[in-house]
Amino acid sequence: MTRAGIARAALGTVVVVLAVVAGYRALDRDVPRDADPAARILPASPPGNETHPVPESCQGFLYGRITTVDGATYEGRLRWGGHEEAFWGDYFNGSKPANPWLAQVPPERRPRERHPIAIFGFVLAQRESPSAVVRPFLARFGEIARIEARAALVRVTLKSGAVFDLDRFAASDFDDGVRVWDGQRGVVDLDSLRIRTIDLLPTPHTLPSLPTNSLGTVPSRLYGTVRTRQGDFTGFVGWNREACVGSDELDGRTAGGRLGLRFDTLRSIARRSRASSLVTLLDGREVVLSGTADVGDGNRGIYVADPRYGQVLISWAAFERLDFRSPRAQGESGAPGDAGGIGAIGAIGAPSDTGPAYGDFPPGSPLAGSITTRDGRRRSGRLVFDLDESATTDTLDAPSAGVDYTLPFGRVAAIVPAADKERGAPRTRVTLEDGEVLQLERAGDLGPGNAGMLIFIDGTERPEYVPWTDVERVDFDRPPVIHPPLGGL
Repeated sequence: MTRAGIARAALGTVVVVLAVVAGYRALDRDVPRDADPAARILPASPPGNETHPVPESCQGFLYGRITTVDGATYEGRLRWGGHEEAFWGDYFNGSKPANPWLAQVPPERRPRERHPIAIFGFVLAQRESPSAVVRPFLARFGEIARIEARAALVRVTLKSGAVFDLDRFAASDFDDGVRVWDGQRGVVDLDSLRIRTIDLLPTPHTLPSLPTNSLGTVPSRLYGTVRTRQGDFTGFVGWNREACVGSDELDGRTAGGRLGLRFDTLRSIARRSRASSLVTLLDGREVVLSGTADVGDGNRGIYVADPRYGQVLISWAAFERLDFRSPRAQGESGAPGDAGGIGAIGAIGAPSDTGPAYGDFPPGSPLAGSITTRDGRRRSGRLVFDLDESATTDTLDAPSAGVDYTLPFGRVAAIVPAADKERGAPRTRVTLEDGEVLQLERAGDLGPGNAGMLIFIDGTERPEYVPWTDVERVDFDRPPVIHPPLGGL
């Protein structure tokens, strides 16, 4: 059989498998949760003319309208995967199948990658080939207008009008499905294979009188201070990359068996050993938990939306302690935890309790600034960093001592790559708009895998390409619109 024939046969198999899986998943997951069983078979009563106000504190929750492949629509508060991303400041992840900026680089200067040829662990030679420079997609939900499934692609349209086609068969947040608090059907889990489009909408300030609430029972959002060897980070928290509201549970084992604790009953979590944590409850009781990924070295990290940086991911190895507090206590008390944990928040009543609203995220603008090369030349114009990031909403991603920083370029003032001649472990100096300087490792966007930069000088259509190894310094223009406080305060 020819390669073309094999490819056609494989594609046909994939289509059949997808159809079978879609049918199974639809039967298994596209059902209401926590709703009156009668709502599954009976039409909802028509909404009345009365409306009721929505607290400002609810504006940080995701909200949108989902249309399924069979034409049904669901509208309400959203949470990805049922128990993951829930707020406008959270990030949507995907995989770009190709890099359009690569065509702007002269063929003879395109980045190359090495492939070792090894036998029994010994490298005998290195084979080089042109790099595809494939990069992941990352955007905050507040920057997205629409997500739609298109056969083998997931199309994401940003508020700015920029459109990205992502590989549907690569790992992405779209695969996780979405939970929606629909005003007529109740709480429904929709599998990704059932979804055609997701239109993200501002969380409403008023809601019509409906049989059920399209926001559901609104939980508190986790907030606190995480202590590490590198310093403290304060902001909204995502424990183990998922748990982000008070109704989520921390799972572990005690001598008496498995135990689940709601986060809104906790005052603090402290690393006790590589595989265990000491948990302090609001009433002062202490519990040692172990045996699960939540409380040991299987933990995938703790997200903190620190307003100084954007988002940081703190590894379990770097984590020391998390003290919960109310976001309204920021600046009102001397030490984290003075507010008595998130359980002391009570009724949500301040806009900062759940972070920025959908309308607080402006569209991104083109990245611009100047590049100074190691031979002293300086060029100014529109920039594309790492043959990927081209807007102020894109992010600079790099680690330092077990903490991964995700810095929106709109908040970065300058980057000075470490020179190879520097002694010790060289660091790249990243200066933020407020003057703070971060010493970041030569990894991620700042590592040897950086594919270089494009600069469109004086608005020219054809850019100049500068390899990363030739860059002495990058200075970024201050964007016309600065993003909202990234921690929501």
